Amino acid sequence: MTFAEQMQAITAFMEAVSQWAIPALVLMIILTAAYKRVPMYESFVTGAKEGFGVAVMIIPYLVAIFFAIKVFIASGMFDDIKYGLTIAMNSIGLGAYTESLDLLPLAMTKPLTGSGARGIMLEIFHLHGPDSFLGKTASIMMGSSETTFYILTVYFGSVGVKKVRHTLIACLCADAAGMGTAVVLGYLMYHG
Repeated sequence: MTFAEQMQAITAFMEAVSQWAIPALVLMIILTAAYKRVPMYESFVTGAKEGFGVAVMIIPYLVAIFFAIKVFIASGMFDDIKYGLTIAMNSIGLGAYTESLDLLPLAMTKPLTGSGARGIMLEIFHLHGPDSFLGKTASIMMGSSETTFYILTVYFGSVGVKKVRHTLIACLCADAAGMGTAVVLGYLMYHG
């Protein structure tokens, strides 16, 4: 069997496994609940009621974060920051790396909103191509960071935490490290 045939066999196997993974997990949960004599329907309805209550409780937090995101994007702040960084990079001799500043809107939007960051990534794909340095680096950036403000809003809002203390700083540091690493990896693997 050739390498290509082996890869096709592995791909076919993985597709079959991925098709049956979720239904098998649901079936396993149902069988385990039946074995332990858990009233499944009543438990499901109780969980759905609690989930609806949590959703209603976090709506004000979500409205606040989406409002902040829209103001941030509509202000034109990205262009101003990019312009300032281009001047700074040129003045210290890093002018060859200013191409990566096209990723700045993605890096600044990703901690706020996943769907907004995805839209920016698709715009990068449209302008530069998905197989370009910027397209591939944008893909790495999307996978190396989290929607920090959204996650803090949802999780802390659902349990009533109003003071995030050091969590926000730690999360933003992790996002910055992920974004920086993504750009370095993009330059190492795809620039050239």
